[in-house]
Amino acid sequence: MEVVQNVRPSPIAGQWYNSDPKRLANQVDNYINDANLPEITGEVIGVMSPHAGHRYSGPVAGYAFGMLEGMQPEIVAIISPMHYPYYEPLLTTAHQAYATPLGTIPVDEVALENLDTGLKKELGFGLEKVANDTEHSLEIELPFLQRAIKSPFTLVPVMVRDQSYFVMERLGLILAHILKDRQTLLVASTDLSHFYPQAIANKLDHELLRQVEAFSPTGVIQAEENGKGFACGRGALASVMVAAKALGANQAKILNYATSGDVTGDFSQVVGYGAAVFLKSANPVVSSN
Repeated sequence: MEVVQNVRPSPIAGQWYNSDPKRLANQVDNYINDANLPEITGEVIGVMSPHAGHRYSGPVAGYAFGMLEGMQPEIVAIISPMHYPYYEPLLTTAHQAYATPLGTIPVDEVALENLDTGLKKELGFGLEKVANDTEHSLEIELPFLQRAIKSPFTLVPVMVRDQSYFVMERLGLILAHILKDRQTLLVASTDLSHFYPQAIANKLDHELLRQVEAFSPTGVIQAEENGKGFACGRGALASVMVAAKALGANQAKILNYATSGDVTGDFSQVVGYGAAVFLKSANPVVSSN
């Protein structure tokens, strides 16, 4: 008798993205296919992608997931912020799978258990499991993964409240350690500045993206601490950068940048979106910006 999985139903389908499977698949495919990707050599270890509603950030996200063509990771780790006021510093799902209109993605419970054990050893606390969360920043990436990756994969979902560099570095290093012998993809889910006029947003966002392209996890955190750049998922981004480096990545490349104003035409209060890729390259090019 087949065991019915405890599946997390989507709380955002029909609001943040299309709830009709065919329309959703077509829209996501178009975002990916419309991306004018630069020529890049090297092995993709991870990507950074925005997490607003697909209408707003989908064209930018398409650049990140367009980099996955031909990849067949067996496990995908998504690190995202938790926007809701949970008290625990690090969270994951209590469910065995995530559902979207495109199907279900199984959670890698063994990897999560190993991650939890490592975190408790290093930090004294691990991953708090939550059921039926309404967090969008992790789920919004799933339809892109379901369309970009043609083979089955499992998911390691982590949502962070404590975005301090110490905790994020430990998370990244432990994550890399437990995934080092598997075909892995890392995904950092973050938007950039929120609700500034376009000119100010551009300045803040470009500084944050400069730190990403310099492949500086500490720079990402410090940019916000110093008020020079902002990212709501700065900790998630820093932890993925740490993990990517530990897995052999030696180059970061910005793929695309836009704001919500570029979609709506309202530039008075915008949200910034960036896409980037983290590569293991034989001839890395280090940003001089």
